[in-house]
Amino acid sequence: MKVYLVAALLVLTIPAFAQNVQIPGDSAEIPLNWYNLDPQENQVQGISTEKTYQLLLKNKASRTIVVAVIDSGVDIEHEDLQGNIWVNDDEIPDNGLDDDHNGYIDDVHGWNFIGGKDGNVQQDTHEITRVYVQLKAKFGDSDGNGLKKKEKAAYEYWLKVKRDFDHRVEEAKDKYNFYNGLHESLIRFSSLMKAYLDTDELTADLLREVESKDEVISLGKGMLLTIYQNIGEDTDLDEAIKELGEGVKYFGDQITYTYNTEFDPRNIVGDNYDDLYETGYGNNDVEGPDARHGTHVAGIIGAKRNNGIGMDGIAGDVRIMSVRAVPDGDERDKDVANAIRYAVDNGAHIINMSFGKSYSPGKKAVDEAVAYAESKGVLLVHAAGNSSKNVDKKDNFPSRYSLEGDSFKNWMEVGASSYGSGEDFVANFSNYGKKTVDLFAPGVSIYSTVPGNEYESLDGTSMAAPATSGVAALLMSYFPYLTAKQVKDIIRRTTRKFDNLEVLVPGEEEEREKFEELSNTGGVLNVYEAVKMAEAMKPKSVE
Repeated sequence: MKVYLVAALLVLTIPAFAQNVQIPGDSAEIPLNWYNLDPQENQVQGISTEKTYQLLLKNKASRTIVVAVIDSGVDIEHEDLQGNIWVNDDEIPDNGLDDDHNGYIDDVHGWNFIGGKDGNVQQDTHEITRVYVQLKAKFGDSDGNGLKKKEKAAYEYWLKVKRDFDHRVEEAKDKYNFYNGLHESLIRFSSLMKAYLDTDELTADLLREVESKDEVISLGKGMLLTIYQNIGEDTDLDEAIKELGEGVKYFGDQITYTYNTEFDPRNIVGDNYDDLYETGYGNNDVEGPDARHGTHVAGIIGAKRNNGIGMDGIAGDVRIMSVRAVPDGDERDKDVANAIRYAVDNGAHIINMSFGKSYSPGKKAVDEAVAYAESKGVLLVHAAGNSSKNVDKKDNFPSRYSLEGDSFKNWMEVGASSYGSGEDFVANFSNYGKKTVDLFAPGVSIYSTVPGNEYESLDGTSMAAPATSGVAALLMSYFPYLTAKQVKDIIRRTTRKFDNLEVLVPGEEEEREKFEELSNTGGVLNVYEAVKMAEAMKPKSVE
């Protein structure tokens, strides 16, 4: 049984903590590939991938589709991705030359925009930290008096950023202190009770048998039994302590890196960071120091199907292009814009973007890159985010809306759903929005590839977006006459609806809303019906 200690103990949502936020019920009771299964045949709220291949696509021809994964990096050596990694045939590997003259040397499998000749960026700050540092240098000593009219708005923005930043830093410190203290206490009392009971493994039943007048022993017994009551008596306590340690590291990293105004790793890249339109920087290490997230995303889209190992991706005839632009921290707008352009220029049909942030000072450059992708017929699929917020009202970048307020026609925004159809059907971490979010897709307990030929179940809208990218790739592969906009329209029009289903609204304690009100289609990804609609749209000339 997977342990979700933080949520169980405190009923808190921690979106970025290993993306393990909420599992309704016991995930051990559902198949690992539940998201590819069929609701009627398998009683889980999957997208019917396997049924689609068996009943609608068997023995049909397909073409290869390139999906760019802009992420933390991809383990291109993973056993279950072999044969499905994009290869730049015009580039000669490791000869130190730009053979195809695209501005990037030895970009055989993609490109890394957060690396340089001496290594790679792993941790980085949040965007709000970078904005805070920049504005503090200008307004930090000002009380707002005597400013010109044009500077007043910038000063008010500085005050808003400062309030937000100070709140986040204080919250991170409080949570780190709490989790660290709890973690240390659990380690201490676990070791104490193991020694007292002369056992290597504690259980709730063993603890109940303890009778002691020693106050420390009694305290340890009581604390550990309370933990068991909250996380389940069948839980491996050592595993729970290990997971809590990950939470301690998460908040510790926030203090050390993401909200640290003195930390700036950009010198590793060696670019002129102030030039948003600079190109050609980076290196060809498309895996980077921590490719867990990107490899998981890649597997959902295109892990090799029917090879008898691991798991099956959604799209069968696909090549994954790894474009590294997302550190442990917030991605930078310059890198995102360049990553989009690189993917488009090198043949990507679809770009998956499982990342996001609350501030975007270089949004103009990103908007221009998105518009460029739209002009080239490339579909962009973006994760709605894991902050339990209504993104109609609160910013989440990159966004489907330009600075001018126009909506990009090649953009899809995806929230995360779960495997049951009860009130917790929408993942409690998922962002939502009637105007901004297109649809929901499976994003809870998603089993996929991770580095080192391993597999893991993760949660997040980061998993829902590649499910949608996978379906888009499948449609483009079997129905080559479809444009990106038509694929988007088909996916939107064929979502599966849940009549009058009321769900818990993410981030709103005990508040319920009709599921159909949380996105503009009101439905969940459904590849079976999407394929049927695509088939019906086939021009007579190709029949």
